Amino acid sequence: MNIVITGASSGVGFEAVLELILSGKHKVIALARSEDKLGRLLEIALGLNPECILYPVAFDIVHDDYDSLQQFIASHFDNQVDVLINNAGVLINKPFMELLESDFVEMLQSNYMGHVRIIQALVPLMPAGSHIVNIGSMGGYPGSDKFLGLSAYSASKSALHTLTECLAQELATQNIKVNCLALGSAQTEMLEKAFPGYQSPVMAFEMGKYIADFAITGHKFFNGKILPVALSTP
Repeated sequence: MNIVITGASSGVGFEAVLELILSGKHKVIALARSEDKLGRLLEIALGLNPECILYPVAFDIVHDDYDSLQQFIASHFDNQVDVLINNAGVLINKPFMELLESDFVEMLQSNYMGHVRIIQALVPLMPAGSHIVNIGSMGGYPGSDKFLGLSAYSASKSALHTLTECLAQELATQNIKVNCLALGSAQTEMLEKAFPGYQSPVMAFEMGKYIADFAITGHKFFNGKILPVALSTP
């Protein structure tokens, strides 16, 4: 499969890429803002599988120009993207009354609008049977317990969840499946920065493997679903 994944420079995205390149069956374009971290990702990937086909690309899904990215993906993937994993995102931990309007704008841009932009850019390259996987959050899942301080983050993820359900209907005639994994916590740099001292029961590599496996096979069983991936019950 030809796979594009965003937010690949750290956390579960980083680990998902390493899982995807192990078999040698897939070509992967890994997008992230940090060129240095992408270089480290490529180094580790080649150590695990020297024959892997991995293209790390420094790209900001919110602000950068998509014309050049579309051309790069089309030329390296022969005009076909089979899987898009929308994993990029940021998190602000701040009490609601201290949040600025700019905080909400940043959350919506990074966790929602960036994904809107890349989906619109890549759908023309996606054939029947392809799969879009949005990485959501239990923070945006109805009825779940919420972390204090994550109102802006959780609201942006809720928007991504609803987009998933809408796109599944709109893209049904093209037989493009769209699902969302509402992740619980995983031990990542982002979690450690937002909640110092908190220890998640799930390691980043475990969640990364789950995401990779679901991206390849989940569309055979699900479409338009927001699936909670957490040890707690919503």
